[in-house]
Amino acid sequence: MVFTSKVVDDLETLKAVSHPLRLELLGRLRTEGPATASQLGRALGESSGSTSYHLRQLERFGLVADDDEQPSARERRWRALHDATSFPSSLADLDGGREYVDAVRRRQEQYLRHGLEAWTEPRPGIGMSDYGLRLDPADLLALQEELHAVATRYSGRAGSEAVVLHVLTLPKPDTP
Repeated sequence: MVFTSKVVDDLETLKAVSHPLRLELLGRLRTEGPATASQLGRALGESSGSTSYHLRQLERFGLVADDDEQPSARERRWRALHDATSFPSSLADLDGGREYVDAVRRRQEQYLRHGLEAWTEPRPGIGMSDYGLRLDPADLLALQEELHAVATRYSGRAGSEAVVLHVLTLPKPDTP
């Protein structure tokens, strides 16, 4: 299986994907696999009409499509078209872009917090690490590319443990 990523490089697509329910739908299709609007609505506590509308918006921007297998002619089954979505930080510099970049970042932070709060018991291979590094911008980019390549090699495996790998590169805050 090949890892695929969509780079959002325009404000309209960023605006479309920054909607909280659309982020939830896209994330669920990526982690749980293909589903109908009704199935997604039940899972997320939304109406099928609402999930259907937002799925069509995600389709319009090339993020989801009809699944290859359609169990019935009555309901569409959707699938995510990519394993990941990224966007250059330069989108925040566009007129109105900051609010949409911030909306996506807040959703990512919420997802990370939820995962940390749900992590209650140690299991083999599950853990955390932090590294204090001093890097030039070129080194930081090279590190990110290497980490992406490693994660890509492991994507698509059918292992027994479902995990989420978070890679954050943050500036070190000033300490008093």
